Amino acid sequence: MIHSIHTLRVRYAETDPMKYVYYGNYATYFELGRVELFRSIGMSYDEIEKQGIWLPVAEYSIKYLQPAFYDEKLEIHTFLKKIPNVRIEFEYEIYNEKKVLITRASTTLFFLSAENKKIIKCPEFLFDLIKNNWINV
Repeated sequence: MIHSIHTLRVRYAETDPMKYVYYGNYATYFELGRVELFRSIGMSYDEIEKQGIWLPVAEYSIKYLQPAFYDEKLEIHTFLKKIPNVRIEFEYEIYNEKKVLITRASTTLFFLSAENKKIIKCPEFLFDLIKNNWINV
């Protein structure tokens, strides 16, 4: 398993008139979590793309447990619990300042060659990086 944590403060523009985080903004929070997970194991998302790999989202599932609010500090926990093949699956948990779990989600992405737009297996450079950072739990 690989686990990373990214902290952010909810900005006013991310909220609705009730000052709740607008539901559509959670997808952006999870993207941030994925980007930071890759960075934590030694490769930026930009570098993955420069290697000719795209990672489109194929599935997205979310469970809202409690709202997040304007100016609240959130912790986005991102997990990689399975070794990728042609797909890579992420799980997420968001906690508020009181350390209360407020949201759970998952996304499934697939590896796509930027050159020929075909689905491919996890490229070796990324597979090795993931394996080298894997922690058995």
